[in-house]
Amino acid sequence: MPKDLYAYHEMVENALKGVVREALDRAARHGLRGGHHFYITFRTRAPGVAIPAYLLAKYPDEMTIVLQHQFWGLEVGEAGFAVTLSFQNRPEQLSIPFAAVTGFADPSVQFGLQFTAAEPPGEVPATLPVVAAPEPSGETRAAAEEAGETGERPGAEVVTLDKFRKR
Repeated sequence: MPKDLYAYHEMVENALKGVVREALDRAARHGLRGGHHFYITFRTRAPGVAIPAYLLAKYPDEMTIVLQHQFWGLEVGEAGFAVTLSFQNRPEQLSIPFAAVTGFADPSVQFGLQFTAAEPPGEVPATLPVVAAPEPSGETRAAAEEAGETGERPGAEVVTLDKFRKR
């Protein structure tokens, strides 16, 4: 078989990561509407990933975060995104390059993507966005109240995407 000099597989993966980027960007601009929520799986030791040391120790290879009720300061850039989540009632900032993302799902509409292409070793993506204070915006709070979502929320949930994977 001839060698794929165009790396079509990587082109497709990059295009599909554009879907992730766009979904996160819409959530950052407008909040999560309806029942939409995201499960994002990423390689914790990939270049450019910035997470607290205790989370890295607990999840040395891969971690899944859920963006649903309790997240703040979602910032999306060309190379990745940053968000503040609550872990054990402690706000923690995570910065994740899109190159580190291995899975994305929105269970509310049974949509999911899985990525397999690895980034070149040692390649660090462009600067990721930086998240400021971990306080929910008035817009996010108002949207939650409008949807009937008030009161305390549980901390961030780490889950597996096995039920969304094709077998």
